Amino acid sequence: MDLLHPQLAAFAAIIEEGTFEAAARRLAVTPSAVSQRIKALEDRLGQVLVVRQFPCKPTAAGERLLQRLRPMQALEAEAMADFLPEEVRPSQLRPIGIAVNDDSLHTWVVSALAALHEQYGYFFDVRVDDQDHTLDHLREGAVLGAITSERKPLQGCNVYPLGRMRYHAIASPAYVRRYFPKGMDALSLAEAPMIVFNRKDELQARFIRRVTRAKVAPPIHYLPTSTGFVEAAGKGLGWCLAPDLLAQPALAAGQVAIIDEARVLDVPLYWQCAGVRSTTLQHISNALRSVAAGALHGDRL
Repeated sequence: MDLLHPQLAAFAAIIEEGTFEAAARRLAVTPSAVSQRIKALEDRLGQVLVVRQFPCKPTAAGERLLQRLRPMQALEAEAMADFLPEEVRPSQLRPIGIAVNDDSLHTWVVSALAALHEQYGYFFDVRVDDQDHTLDHLREGAVLGAITSERKPLQGCNVYPLGRMRYHAIASPAYVRRYFPKGMDALSLAEAPMIVFNRKDELQARFIRRVTRAKVAPPIHYLPTSTGFVEAAGKGLGWCLAPDLLAQPALAAGQVAIIDEARVLDVPLYWQCAGVRSTTLQHISNALRSVAAGALHGDRL
């Protein structure tokens, strides 16, 4: 049973499932019925909402509608649990969409998600992106909340400070002796191969600008794995920035070394979520803030 208007339920199902046929299976109706509901909704709003491709994507107007619809889905689930608990089965629970940066996912976020699943039975649909870009997923209506480096709230959203993720420049001891015998400067950083997560990752470039105050173009490896960063650095592939939470075991084992103890890069993290009075969102916010308090640096944001 859905409390949402059937047209809105069809729209959400198409975006989440990717096709009209898959949405029809989820809603237990025919693809023709789904198509008619979407056409009626588009006619009513005077906007095309769905890009008919594989997979289906929301248009700009569809993204604006999704921003409003995601909180409604959370409130619908809460109402169903309150008034019709016998109709709510685990297999029917809709995963809650959140956007997370990869370093947080591999260090502290999973503990919060596991606690939420254990206590409340929540399921999650986690989208991974750079912390400078996770907010795009919330802006597009793809998720209910995002862990982001952006402090300024999106319209209609609440912001909660989480703490600072501290990054150190690391490399294998032999690599440090080869490329940084006198420390980090513009010349050594221009020559030393550098490991970057992907082309969205600006951390290393930001760190270099802070160290050198100059434009430096080092040779780059692109390696889209947070845990693989530390291993690659330990094998001499290059130097990189790694959060202390990930780097500590390899540092303790002597596999990597911090190139310059005095130079760190702190990235403030925030939890932004839809600003509705939702018990679900409050539970998620509290869990993330609690786990982050024990994992991140708690200096004032």
